[in-house]
Amino acid sequence: MTTATESTISQEELDQLCVNTIRFLAIDGVQKANSGHPGAPMGLASVAYTIFTKHLRFNPKNPDWAGRDRFILSNGHASMLLYSLLHLTGYDLPLEELKQFRQWGSKTPGHPEYGWTPGVEITTGPLGAGFSTGVGMGIAQKFLSNTFDPSGHGVLDYNIYAICSDGDLEEGVASEAASIAGHLELDNLIYLYDDNHISIEGDTVIAFTENVSKRFEAYGWDVQYVADGNDLEAINSAIETAKNTKGKPHFIQVRTHIGYGSPNRQDSAKAHGSPLGKDEIKLTKENLKWPLEPDFYEPEEALAHFRQSIERGAALEAEWKQKFEAYQQAEPEVSKKLVAALNKELVEGWDADLPNWEGAKDIATRAVSGEILQKLAPKIPTLIGGSADLAESTNTSLEEFGSFEPSEAKGGSWTGRTMHYGVREHGMGSVINGMTLSKAIWAYGATFLMFADYMRPTIRLAALMGIPSIFIFTHDSVGLGEDGPTHQPIEHLMALRAIPNVTVLRPADANETNEAWRFIIQHKTGPSVLILTRQKLPVLDQKKYTPATELHKGGYILSEAEGAKPEVILIATGSEVSLALDAQKKLVADGVATRVVSIPSLDLFQQQSEEYQQQVLPDEVPARLSIELGISSGWERYVGSNGAALSIDHFGASAPFEIILEKFGFTTESVVRLAKLVISDPKAARREIKELQTHGLHG
Repeated sequence: MTTATESTISQEELDQLCVNTIRFLAIDGVQKANSGHPGAPMGLASVAYTIFTKHLRFNPKNPDWAGRDRFILSNGHASMLLYSLLHLTGYDLPLEELKQFRQWGSKTPGHPEYGWTPGVEITTGPLGAGFSTGVGMGIAQKFLSNTFDPSGHGVLDYNIYAICSDGDLEEGVASEAASIAGHLELDNLIYLYDDNHISIEGDTVIAFTENVSKRFEAYGWDVQYVADGNDLEAINSAIETAKNTKGKPHFIQVRTHIGYGSPNRQDSAKAHGSPLGKDEIKLTKENLKWPLEPDFYEPEEALAHFRQSIERGAALEAEWKQKFEAYQQAEPEVSKKLVAALNKELVEGWDADLPNWEGAKDIATRAVSGEILQKLAPKIPTLIGGSADLAESTNTSLEEFGSFEPSEAKGGSWTGRTMHYGVREHGMGSVINGMTLSKAIWAYGATFLMFADYMRPTIRLAALMGIPSIFIFTHDSVGLGEDGPTHQPIEHLMALRAIPNVTVLRPADANETNEAWRFIIQHKTGPSVLILTRQKLPVLDQKKYTPATELHKGGYILSEAEGAKPEVILIATGSEVSLALDAQKKLVADGVATRVVSIPSLDLFQQQSEEYQQQVLPDEVPARLSIELGISSGWERYVGSNGAALSIDHFGASAPFEIILEKFGFTTESVVRLAKLVISDPKAARREIKELQTHGLHG
């Protein structure tokens, strides 16, 4: 539709007016904040305008419409580009919010934040994160569409558009994700590369001289090149070609100019990360024939053109609803499952088939988790995951549901539910987040705990976004044994616990592992991290000890001192809980009243009331010994000044794990001795533990 106002100027003039509106809203927002990145929005305005007004299917009044395309600004520092477009096209982002860019409480933070600003699909800022998470979004679309709409009604036929920068492409996570995307033939990805030749330190030639197009061709992407980032027709044509080319993800390299229009900052690193300044803004406005006053000027013709997105979006969603209704009539059963998936609904009795471990022999929690996954998968049709080429060790393949692959020729289909991430832990983390952002999928990935550091940035982003991604880490301690210190995690547990809004669960046995999965599947407000053993552990008697259902409180009294106030409390997690119970038996036999507390999740325990925490760890029992095969840092909160932490504050060693545990003091005899000592002389107990640390061969 063309309004009366718009008809007074040509389409070419209107397009240019709209592009410059984006540019100057970004310039003015950064200038008012006296902080931010104006250069990329100035250079990318034509690219983003083309995507939003000619291709992107969205409804500003319903940002979460299931049939929408997704847009990712991977170079999140260019956030004013996105905020300007969201405002102009009619999202609930008034101009006043642009004027409050980077200010306390505004909807326009320095980098886009998912769940905070309407229309922002993903939190970006760490370079490469948007690029790689988009691959997970592409996987989700292929899986959901092929699983729930095999007849091709088109109810989930959406694309993922992204703008990325040279910084994104330099980050290793983008390479990992690009490799996955090419292998999986994700033709729903349309990525436009802001090839502006400028980095913070100067021309990209100082560090980035590879042939980017050839690199992406090698990954298996369809590659195009647009020579002029202001050529709307060429940009539009390239996107059209991408949309109509099947079998490969799409990479469109666009030659842009950072700080476009600025007489003294265009094609300069100075335009990257600081305001232009009043004088340069004046020159830029004069150069692009823009009114000098007022700031945040929105031409009536441009605003009217952008706001057509509201009517167009409503029409697109209405058309989609008709299509969805026809789909429901044609496919009543499968459509019900799709609706349930989109609402993240669980069927009644989803956990009814979890294994009963009563009387079971010793078993590693990684094996327990594997059996649980096989029982959950039939009940949760959008539970999808795998490992970083470690499925045999992490027990994370869904055996009856095939591999997620683009074709039988590659060993599976787009309805498969076992992911093969390859040895790409960082990329795996991003892909998990992207699938989770579909809101319909329970996505997980697994590797050894030692490699959690490769995934830490993606776990942190999941926590920041508040999305329920699932991260599984096996081989959780020096119990790994002969592989030695390179594969024995020491600091990783506490490092993961240190990330806000991450729930770390380290179950003590098969029963706690059952409950850990019950928690994970129902948790909705942040990522879960499941820590599992390689070595076998005893299955604790649920009739003798407090039932594992107490795991949901994070920590609980597993075994009480019988008939007396406890003299000492043994606090343990994971594989060390059974050690604490063995020590308790000997201590009780020696007349020492001992309480054993299992804390499978410090995070959940800290969320409990002060009253409950006091019930478990009362101040009147200051003699406490924590037992965990990891660093002591963090345990002082629980053991206090009159307690001690049996820990490992050094690197491990290569030997059978039983020998390692003996050398490092994780034996029943050692725990009994330390528990008695912590009652009479806690300083002596801490000295003895410190002496044990001398066994750290590499410490």
